Amino acid sequence: MSTDVAKAMALITRGVDEVLLQEELEKKLSRGKPLTIKAGFDPTAPDLHLGHTVLLNKLRAFQDLGHNVVFLIGDFTGMIGDPSGKNVTRKPLTREEVLANAETYKEQVFKVLDPAKTDVRFNSEWMNAMGAADMIKLAARQTVARMLERDDFKKRYKDGQAIAIHEFIYPLVQGWDSVVLKADIEMGGTDQRFNLLMGRELQREEGLEPQTVITVPLLEGLDGVQKMSKSLGNYIGITDAPNDMFGKLMSVSDELMWRYFELLSFRSTEEIAGLKQAIAEGENPRNVKVALAKELITRFHDEAAADAAEQDFVQRFQKNAMPEDIESMELTLDDAQLGIASVLREAGLVQSTSEAMRMIKQNAVRIDGERVTDTKLTCERGSEAVYQVGKRKFARIKLA
Repeated sequence: MSTDVAKAMALITRGVDEVLLQEELEKKLSRGKPLTIKAGFDPTAPDLHLGHTVLLNKLRAFQDLGHNVVFLIGDFTGMIGDPSGKNVTRKPLTREEVLANAETYKEQVFKVLDPAKTDVRFNSEWMNAMGAADMIKLAARQTVARMLERDDFKKRYKDGQAIAIHEFIYPLVQGWDSVVLKADIEMGGTDQRFNLLMGRELQREEGLEPQTVITVPLLEGLDGVQKMSKSLGNYIGITDAPNDMFGKLMSVSDELMWRYFELLSFRSTEEIAGLKQAIAEGENPRNVKVALAKELITRFHDEAAADAAEQDFVQRFQKNAMPEDIESMELTLDDAQLGIASVLREAGLVQSTSEAMRMIKQNAVRIDGERVTDTKLTCERGSEAVYQVGKRKFARIKLA
């Protein structure tokens, strides 16, 4: 293996979960020709989050090495609903929802990828041209037994949970995308392994060189347990405001911080090792977390926004100060008083009365900076104060 290929492999394989097959990838790289790297994204939600950028960062690494990326928006497959990792049939999206979300993807993806080396495609380009007979022919390429080898399908079948027929079509369509695009490499999350291998099979059947498969880890969300997901509320969106992004990143555990460094940071492995050594020698982990937060905010906004977010965080949380731009609102009372839990709920600072009660018991509620400990506290009509829930939610509320 040449030195150039060895360097490329080191960059490509950093933080990935699996390369199938590594010798095959080395052979393709050694040819010295630009490769086509494919990654599909179903537009199931309007915003991309940091979990998506684990894959985007790897795609950018290929671009930096001179290769071309096909950012495939699965507007056709999005209407099927990706069954990967699901224990129930995913609700398909409408055509309008898919197209609206796809447009936001196109705007956001170039925060990471190089536009000059990115070909944005929609798989409806070729899938809409398929007739019913063509789709049946595609479905005939695989058996039900083969599909039930997928871990999620196998588990659902064993547990007696429904598997819709159209869900079997999804891996075949994703694999056919690779045939059409003549992908040299396809990348995806670890939950996509079966679908990625399907692309290899279909390419081989069509007389093409099978694509090399690379899987990347699924990034844990802010809870440090489940994968980052908008539906779970444990995500950091790449379009989040700098202050929100900074606050969320500072809230992650010290252990999860290193996972984020490994999968999200562009720092070298030597630099990250140096940061770990600094902590071992007494450096406050908070300072290292600040470095991570500023790096990511600079990437998705700019350096000035990162500096401002740090200053805001210091003022609000380290000095226990309140932000200057607190939203003001007025709540109209039916009676002379309103319970604190109801005030917080009506102001949108919590989702429910039970959440308000829980936050009070956790000492996470303040009125004009004073901690609230009484869940039965009542607020008087005519009063006005700054209400705070947790570290980031503030509202100046007048009760009328």
